[in-house]
Amino acid sequence: MAGLNGDSRSDHASAASVVADDLAQLILGELAPGQSLPSEADLATRYSVSRLTIREAVKLLAGRGLLELSRGRRAVVREPDGSAFSDFLTSLVRTDAKGIFDLIEVRLSLEVQSATLAAKRANRAGITAIESALHGMQDAIGDSPDFADETAEANFHAYDFGFHEAVALASGNRVLGYLFEAMASPLRESFFISQRGHAERGHTPQDTVAAHQRILDCIREGNGRAAAEAMRIHLRDTERDIRTAVTKLAPASSRS
Repeated sequence: MAGLNGDSRSDHASAASVVADDLAQLILGELAPGQSLPSEADLATRYSVSRLTIREAVKLLAGRGLLELSRGRRAVVREPDGSAFSDFLTSLVRTDAKGIFDLIEVRLSLEVQSATLAAKRANRAGITAIESALHGMQDAIGDSPDFADETAEANFHAYDFGFHEAVALASGNRVLGYLFEAMASPLRESFFISQRGHAERGHTPQDTVAAHQRILDCIREGNGRAAAEAMRIHLRDTERDIRTAVTKLAPASSRS
């Protein structure tokens, strides 16, 4: 990669971007989380650029969430946390009505598989985590047909997400667990939207608890096919709830 140095600011920025892209491949392909990058001097020699260009490239990678920076020390490779992916999904859900339906389609693919694998692989700790989340949902509403206040609803949705995340983790598939962690924020937002449609369709939070209970029962029984079907039915109902909520919230002119 010789000859990346340039005289103008645009040349410098371009060189830093090229170096950053190449360094990203090095980080993702060869370095483990917690490892340090080579020194600025070594990297400058490797790419035939100035240390300033290396510094800018490293800042770009830190902005992408690949590196951790601290004063006086070499940049360190970060554990992947899916923050960029989460930010993208959250923005999509907030700004694009179609985005929330795209998210449901992804959930159908991921969560039906999660339920299937959880039924086959979940250990006692995994089952307990799913049970705990379901108990939290029930405790958030008690015996009431609806939420007592906004705090109760927020707690309910937090445990609802915890249920689905616990199923993903119980699947034993680390990628599914990672994806759920990355989807936490947009999923919680979608739960609030779904609840509006759920109520509009004449259903209660207790119905949601019952749907989750069916999923848990199938996982406990080790019946992968039944767990997948219970999850599919639940998510299809969620899709109907969201469609109802989006239609109800849309301006009358856009529905005519």
